[in-house]
Amino acid sequence: MAGRDDLKLLGTWPSPFVTRVKLALALKGLSYEDVEEDLYKKSELLLKSNPVHKKIPVLIHNGAPVCESMIILQYIDEVFAGTGPSLLPADPYERAIARFWMAYVDDKLVAPWRQWLRGKTEEEKSEGKKQAFAAVEILEGALRECSKGGGFFGGDGVGLVDVALGGVLSWMKVTEVLSGDKIFEAAKTPLLAAWVERFIELDAAAAALPDVARLLEFAKAREAAAAASKFYSEPLR
Repeated sequence: MAGRDDLKLLGTWPSPFVTRVKLALALKGLSYEDVEEDLYKKSELLLKSNPVHKKIPVLIHNGAPVCESMIILQYIDEVFAGTGPSLLPADPYERAIARFWMAYVDDKLVAPWRQWLRGKTEEEKSEGKKQAFAAVEILEGALRECSKGGGFFGGDGVGLVDVALGGVLSWMKVTEVLSGDKIFEAAKTPLLAAWVERFIELDAAAAALPDVARLLEFAKAREAAAAASKFYSEPLR
């Protein structure tokens, strides 16, 4: 693809936001250069490519940067519409519904999950955990409605809501190990529990999801560093 469609992804392997982009690229069957960034010494390319937020992921397509994971996912689907499966529905209303649930994943699940892991007080962590579990229950209903009897939020095939949620699956498994809490529990959210097993069997998931054991080591090392009062800024972005 070099030349006409030269793709370069700026990111770091533990980031669930980068994982989302890798999932979309894998689903589309697109080749790209994977550029690992040091987020404590950000490259000039990253700073130039995302001068406003200075965060990953950034997808550089033929020299033009696209920032923010949710925007990148939609860009990939639109620009490479003739390549691989379509990740957003053709119907405008269904596209709007998918975009709603994509935003919900970030605002109501990912944000409190990060508070659960990184809260400064036990009260903050407890509240984050409570909100994250409430979001999972809502997403159970969303899967029931959006799937229309299929196996994914996109119906019979994977859609961008699946990609948005799938990007955090490895981290959710790490969180389960660290906390002892089952996030996608078959007794409470059977559709989501089955969806998780179905999603991780995808070839794209095998190619893109970070190894849980490696991610767990990373999380424990970061916790140990935090306990030693070392300062970490935006460790995953």
